[in-house]
Amino acid sequence: MSNSEHTAQDRKRALVHEAKALGFSAVGISRAGFLSDEADRLEEWLRRDYHGEMAYLARNVDKRLDPRKLVPGAKSVVSLLFNYHTKAKPTDSEAPRVASYAQGQDYHYVVKWKLKELMKWARIEWGDVEGRVFVDSAPVHERAWATKSGLGWIGKNSLLLNQRMGSFFFIAELIIDVDLEPDTPTTDHCGTCTRCIDACPTGAIIQSGVVDGSKCISYFTIELRGAIPEPVHQHLAPWVFGCDVCQEVCPWNRRAKPHSEPQFTPHSELLEMKRTDWEDMTEEVFSDVFKGTAVNRTGYEGLMRNLQAAFKSPDTLGKQHR
Repeated sequence: MSNSEHTAQDRKRALVHEAKALGFSAVGISRAGFLSDEADRLEEWLRRDYHGEMAYLARNVDKRLDPRKLVPGAKSVVSLLFNYHTKAKPTDSEAPRVASYAQGQDYHYVVKWKLKELMKWARIEWGDVEGRVFVDSAPVHERAWATKSGLGWIGKNSLLLNQRMGSFFFIAELIIDVDLEPDTPTTDHCGTCTRCIDACPTGAIIQSGVVDGSKCISYFTIELRGAIPEPVHQHLAPWVFGCDVCQEVCPWNRRAKPHSEPQFTPHSELLEMKRTDWEDMTEEVFSDVFKGTAVNRTGYEGLMRNLQAAFKSPDTLGKQHR
């Protein structure tokens, strides 16, 4: 049946069914257009240099605010959530930790493959569909679109929160030139809770919904090139790649259920590694344990830099640099 013979509601219902069959947990639809509500907020965030060295966030702002500049003729933004939550923790309570999203295979590839399958399905079902798939790989204001489509609200830690899932999920998008019935936004359910603000080790959450990215542990351990400032060292442990603190203290994540994606299962050695194993890690072990994961982004030397900053005492660091 051709695209024109379906209603926007029919197409949406079929798309949601197919997306969930591919493993996505939730799907929301928005009409493609200019994000006028976000323009001033984004400009102010960038003006205050909250992006630090993440210069890519200051580029292509026009595309970040209007998906029709990414996909000419776009009519719908399909936002999708993919669960990555795990309750698995290192067996050694003193061992360094990697943010849970990065313990398995790199989500950019896992989720993008599923999105491409969804796009193939759409073209088989509806004919000549123009569009693109995105997984944190282009200037798409993903949390804004997910909020607009009713998948959740922006929490005080600036992450998307979902009443059913919490926040341990990836956000992905399908931007296409097909009319789909749009969803409506939900309301904020954080109330007076400030647990994420109170728990942030570096005080990166400036105010409700606003994070100074240049102060976040994830920034220091992933994005920052060069040495981590010494005043930050005391706040890093146990995190050596990313940080889950503001998510782990969030009451909504009590509802989060473990993912069922085999590709997100960590290497068998990762959670068994003791602190001494980390300190003695060779490049060969790094390549084996983190092959195909997001941790490769920082590389062996970057991970060792993070480990030294987080777990060596100031006195030891001082001796090493003298």
